[in-house]
Amino acid sequence: MSDADDRTDIKDWLEAELEDTLDEDYELEISEPALSMELRKIYKRKRPSGIDGKDYFRALLTLQSELIKLQDWVQVTGEKILVIFEGRDAAGKGGVIKRITQRLNPRVVRVVALPAPNDREKTQWYFQRYVPHLPAGGEIVLFDRSWYNRSGVERVMGFATDDQVEQFFQDVPEFERMLVRSGIRVIKYWFSITDEEQQLRFLMRIHDPLKQWKLSPMDLQSRVRWEQYTKAKEEIFERTNIPEAPWFIVEGNNKKRARLNCIQHLLDQIPYEDIPGETVSLPDRVFNPDYDRKTLPDNLYVPQKY
Repeated sequence: MSDADDRTDIKDWLEAELEDTLDEDYELEISEPALSMELRKIYKRKRPSGIDGKDYFRALLTLQSELIKLQDWVQVTGEKILVIFEGRDAAGKGGVIKRITQRLNPRVVRVVALPAPNDREKTQWYFQRYVPHLPAGGEIVLFDRSWYNRSGVERVMGFATDDQVEQFFQDVPEFERMLVRSGIRVIKYWFSITDEEQQLRFLMRIHDPLKQWKLSPMDLQSRVRWEQYTKAKEEIFERTNIPEAPWFIVEGNNKKRARLNCIQHLLDQIPYEDIPGETVSLPDRVFNPDYDRKTLPDNLYVPQKY
């Protein structure tokens, strides 16, 4: 076979791999909710202008390749990076976290999404249950909600007293300064959507069997207490937006634009460099002429239904 044939085969293989990659992304994007035609019309009319699918995926793959470079740099340098994602329910935090981690090594980049505290944890120092999940050297940790639960949902829903909330506001700036002094890069994102957009997204979840699990009683209460959450958010920005760990607001009404803007901004916050990798070559397969491969029984195989 000639070199030209080899190059053609490699090109065809790469194109097939790209198509498979895009299929994975499309799988994440596909949403066929069982909506009424009227709700479809409302959502189509009210939602912000979108971004072309091909342009979106091209930009996303480019950013994800940069995230791999960031991951390699973090491993080599021993950096510690903590990224906090907060914001309204249904604002798109989970979506951007999925796209950040989609092609990265889970041993380097991990997501922390803690459940409600148990009885024992309620008696601990408030920050205590978060501390074990902080990044060590060579790690990136993404907090899908964080200690800001105290000044958000716990405050609005009455799970924390006024004194506890006030103590939190006094403690959290110094706590985050301590993290930064210890060498952790702390980056905080707040995902913001309009009242109308949140209502439409909740309706989508209610009518989509694949997304109904995302709705909790707390989510439904967040609709009722929209203004209380707004006041809580304003105080969070006022009292915890410190130079060492500032807040960055992501406008989330358009999910795809929000993902791209957030990932690009995250990359811009860290002075990572391209780490040259070692050349990898595939070793030759060892053939043993005396080895006789056994035929396995059919019942061990997964049925070929697709």
